[in-house]
Amino acid sequence: MSWSKLPDDKPGFLLNRAYICKVSFSNRLLLLFTLLTLWGSGALGQSVVRVTDSIDQHIFSYNEIEYFEDPTDKLSFDQVQQPSIARLFKPSRTSTPQTKRINSSYWFRINLHYADTLEKDFLLEMFDQTIDNITAYIPVKGGYTKKVLGDDLPFNQRTIKHKNFEFLLSRLQPADGVVYFKIKSRQSADLIVVLRSVNWFIEYALYEYIMFGVFYGMILIFSLYNLLMFIAVNQKQYLYYVLYILSIAFYELSSDGIAYQYLWPGHVEWNQYAFGVALYSVSLFSLLFTKELLYLRAKAPRLNRFIDAVLIGGSVCFLLAFVFDKTLFNYKLIAFIPLSIAFCSGVYIRRQGYRPARFFVLGYGFLFLGFMIKLLIVLTDGKINIGALSYYSLSICFILEMILLSFAIGDRVRLLKKKRDTAQRRILLQMKENERLKDNINKELETQVMLRTREVREKSAIIEQQNEDLLEVNALLKEQADEIARVNALLAQDNIELQSDIEKVSRARVLSAEVSFDEFSKIYPDEEACYKFLSDLKWSKGYECIKCGNTHYFNGHQLYSRRCSKCNYEESVTTNTIFHNSRIPINKALYLLFLVYSSNGKISSHKLSELLNIRQSTCWAYSDKFKKVMESRKKDLKNAGEKGWSKLVLLK
Repeated sequence: MSWSKLPDDKPGFLLNRAYICKVSFSNRLLLLFTLLTLWGSGALGQSVVRVTDSIDQHIFSYNEIEYFEDPTDKLSFDQVQQPSIARLFKPSRTSTPQTKRINSSYWFRINLHYADTLEKDFLLEMFDQTIDNITAYIPVKGGYTKKVLGDDLPFNQRTIKHKNFEFLLSRLQPADGVVYFKIKSRQSADLIVVLRSVNWFIEYALYEYIMFGVFYGMILIFSLYNLLMFIAVNQKQYLYYVLYILSIAFYELSSDGIAYQYLWPGHVEWNQYAFGVALYSVSLFSLLFTKELLYLRAKAPRLNRFIDAVLIGGSVCFLLAFVFDKTLFNYKLIAFIPLSIAFCSGVYIRRQGYRPARFFVLGYGFLFLGFMIKLLIVLTDGKINIGALSYYSLSICFILEMILLSFAIGDRVRLLKKKRDTAQRRILLQMKENERLKDNINKELETQVMLRTREVREKSAIIEQQNEDLLEVNALLKEQADEIARVNALLAQDNIELQSDIEKVSRARVLSAEVSFDEFSKIYPDEEACYKFLSDLKWSKGYECIKCGNTHYFNGHQLYSRRCSKCNYEESVTTNTIFHNSRIPINKALYLLFLVYSSNGKISSHKLSELLNIRQSTCWAYSDKFKKVMESRKKDLKNAGEKGWSKLVLLK
């Protein structure tokens, strides 16, 4: 016999004495048995919540909520109402009961007592938006009505379009009623049940959505500001900060049901892993932001490498969870690892004296505090949950962290500006010092010029006298000078011819005989002479761009390089030569080639090292390279004479 099947004119629970007196003796025995069963099950010990017009809100907790775990997930509502199952319900030991085993279904019940007359409409609201399936059995006269909600169902199936789960209560319910909830979820869920009047719920919901608008509006404003800063100064920490706070916003949207309501109301599968993607993004960009803001690569290389390893490990774990088992995303506390690393990194860098790290440490300290509150709530089974303050503690701490991290970025900008101003002041002081030195030097020069001018004037008088004497001598010497000039002209012509002959002989000797590096350096004394030799040899038949085939060029930025006038490709003088990317001076490389060529490759690397003062291993590498080219062009070098150089220098 169930209280829900009492006659309509006899409201109340089985304890109604007026009704008990009217039943038969056999029915009295049945009622007594039922009372004893309920007493053994603890139902009589459950606190009854009275629903009156004076109540706007009531939060259920502790012995106002009783629960029962069904490991088989096969019990029906009728079976749960049986005395053998009903006695298994136990009062909650925490203010916020939880479904800890994801393979089990949980039954919860609350006991309501309605006033005789109610002018207000009431509803039951459940705050955990991550519950996959909630089946509510709400008592009405004559039985129960069944309502199903959860994030496994499309959002448009909800009677009340709100991020939380709401169940309307009918005014026509019996005076006493037990509301049952069956909860099945793929992740741990909190049962936060609140009784609210509809008017109070509307007022609360509007205020709540306004607060959400302020919260996410602040995130968008901070994101836009830092994105503009990134575009303006092109510093990566601004971009990482924007992606970090947007990831936090995405996690909050996924956790509080706002994303399900506005972003993917028809795609319920996203509710199972969107928060995991958001947590991975938070971890990724928080560590990247930490590395960039704190200059870990320069200030703490080992810590920087450790964070790189954590990023790689976290990415591998994320891919494994996303591809193979999305239930791994339920281990949200793993996000505590990158948070701790970022916080400890800030403390370490701050102890080294880096001032912007102070706001960084303070900001992550608040976020660390928010995580600790959430962790303590989980570890203590909700015993320290003190309501909205603890429920939204992480969001509040994130706002404080977001503001303080902005201060950290601003502090870094101020530090850079201070360094720039200091450098500018030093430049100005140096310019003033240079100006002072220049004035002193000019004064000294003016004094020396005056002294020198006076000496010149005194000597000019002497020179004038001497000039008069010299005029006479010059007249005599003029005739001799004309004769000497004629002889000099002849000698000059002979010198030119002799010098040309000497150069030809020297070049011929260089190309055909063994000479010392000093003699070789007279022909190719420096880098410019060597590059000129390569340029004349390389472009002896004219210039042609190796990229587009154009024959017109400009001088390039490097010595004797040429830049195409059409495609702007700049070709080095050593490109497509045997000396391309040479690591030794070009004149020594040229001399080394000469020695290998002139000795027909028989000179040893030890001899080359002694002549060129270069390491023996380097000489061996170059001589081996030149020998291979000589071997590959043996036919071309045969009887090549002076042309042997070009046969070796230019690559085919």
